[in-house]
Amino acid sequence: MDVAVEARLRPEVVHRPPEAVEAVLRVEDLRVWYGTQAALRGVTLDVPERRITAVIGPSGCGKSTLVRAINRMNELIPGVRTEGRVLFRGQDLYAPGVDPVEVRVRIGMVFQKPNPFPKSVYENVAFGLRLHRRLSRRELDERVERALRQAALWDEVKDHLHRKSGLELSGGQQQRLCIARALAVEPEVLLLDEPCSALDPISTARIEALMEDLKRDYTLVIVTHNMQQAARVSDFTAFLLDGELVEFGATEEVFTRPRDRRTEDYITGRFG
Repeated sequence: MDVAVEARLRPEVVHRPPEAVEAVLRVEDLRVWYGTQAALRGVTLDVPERRITAVIGPSGCGKSTLVRAINRMNELIPGVRTEGRVLFRGQDLYAPGVDPVEVRVRIGMVFQKPNPFPKSVYENVAFGLRLHRRLSRRELDERVERALRQAALWDEVKDHLHRKSGLELSGGQQQRLCIARALAVEPEVLLLDEPCSALDPISTARIEALMEDLKRDYTLVIVTHNMQQAARVSDFTAFLLDGELVEFGATEEVFTRPRDRRTEDYITGRFG
């Protein structure tokens, strides 16, 4: 039997990480519609803990829809309908009674375009903490500093935390500030939707190095249109096409020994 056909008939072979790697998230038969238009068609995927998982595929294939479904961000869009399950440490995040706000605290998100608030650097990072936690000023100061250090931004902003607006920072600094804001509430998973697409090469390299550091403590899922970036930074790669998960596996295997011909065609530039 053809390898690609066999892989499609046995999706569990390519949609789960090696048994030695624990999955912190499991997406089960996830289907999402925008009105009557299907964006995801029965996606099942295990996300390994403390690894970087890249989601690749052509424009409109459902990459952003998938990551937004993981932390229920799609619910903020009128007309969206979601079916299936997203399990976080065994708990169905779509079950009745689950607070979507708390889901977004535990599973943070950073968007394609940096979106700092028109507030000081300090208040940008402290914003979520003030909403979700009751902390003393000392505790707040410590959490802000820790988040900025985790985002590799502390040394660049420590002398003007309260004087400089987040809007005054460079594009790369703004993106790291948004990462710090997400990290401040201490999530377990960080979703990054095209985090480098608006950045210059130097800023992109800094974000990539930062992701490598963060995976020691966090599970990362990154949407990227840049296959070179996926190959550089990710441990696992998921390839989506027309709302379907075509292939998932260790990045090196997906890029060098893809099981599905469509994956090979996309990676080699025959389409997309």
